[in-house]
Amino acid sequence: MDRPGPAETIEPIDPDVEAEDLRGTVREHWPVLCAVSAGGGLGAAARYGVGLLWPTAGGAFPWTTFLINLVGCALIGVVLTVVTHLASPHPLLRPFLATGILGGFTTFSTYAVDIRQLLADDRTATALAYLAATPVAALAAVWATASATRRLLHRQAMS
Repeated sequence: MDRPGPAETIEPIDPDVEAEDLRGTVREHWPVLCAVSAGGGLGAAARYGVGLLWPTAGGAFPWTTFLINLVGCALIGVVLTVVTHLASPHPLLRPFLATGILGGFTTFSTYAVDIRQLLADDRTATALAYLAATPVAALAAVWATASATRRLLHRQAMS
């Protein structure tokens, strides 16, 4: 059986973006690319600024990166819940806010580098604690804020 080539593979960019056939040209997807890129630049700049304001000392638990990921994931829970409750959100809203800004703000690549550096510094216990705490806290933050946002939206709808 022949495998589909790259032009034949169809994968959704985002569930909010109408894309019946993704085999089109870059021009057809330019708005999504621009929305994600612009948002990603803003999010990455914000993350860089936070890192400058609150640098982590070498060998210490990387609190700055941990808190950036925690706050970013909490905001993802809020943003995605609000966007899904909107009657007719703009199709680029979710790619801009969630994938772009918050995807650029959160930094799981730095998380991996931090773990590697902690291990290189013989801070194995700190590295393992960080390795476990980050995904658990991130998922808990998304769940908690999404749940709280849904309750708030429900109360608003009822009043």
